[in-house]
Amino acid sequence: MYEIITVEDTVRLPPTEFGKKLNQTLVSITKELYEGVLDEDIGVIVSVTNAEKVGDGKVIPGDGGAYYKTKIKMLVYKPKIHEIVEGSVQEVTDFGAFMVIGPVEGLCHVSQIMDEYINYDSKNSKFSGKNTNKNIGLGDNAISRIVTISLKGTISDSKIGLTMRQPFLGKLEWIEKEIKNKKKKPSEKKEKNEKEEKK
Repeated sequence: MYEIITVEDTVRLPPTEFGKKLNQTLVSITKELYEGVLDEDIGVIVSVTNAEKVGDGKVIPGDGGAYYKTKIKMLVYKPKIHEIVEGSVQEVTDFGAFMVIGPVEGLCHVSQIMDEYINYDSKNSKFSGKNTNKNIGLGDNAISRIVTISLKGTISDSKIGLTMRQPFLGKLEWIEKEIKNKKKKPSEKKEKNEKEEKK
């Protein structure tokens, strides 16, 4: 889930930045410091949108920089259990499909891709359903649900588990077919009832 949050921190302004517009410089410094960082409490910091000083700067003897208490506004992404996410398949292995969801990557284990026996095609980097011939592979967009989250250390160390084994989840084409079939069913029932009434 994406959200905009505000945090307070002390930011060091190096002497080379003195004389420049302070808030712009603070934005620039905080962008370098925080963007792309994973914090277990707030999630992945996608972008710093604003930074403003709070009060006067402080100087520490022996350090040429100035320290400013700063309010930092940032866009963060923190995955939530049961959250429905859209992503694209970035890598396919014999044990599952890795999907990019926002700034992070999740794994949809082979057992969580479809409700049927599936074949792994390593040559074409895709999975195919044995009965339905549904397939999903490299570059396909899909909707999945987050089932496990482990945010630790860096983005690459974190693990997110996904599932597509529920109605209206999976490759976008599958979902479109499901919706069409769902819309057809009530009218089919109506036709059947009308035929029975005529008898």
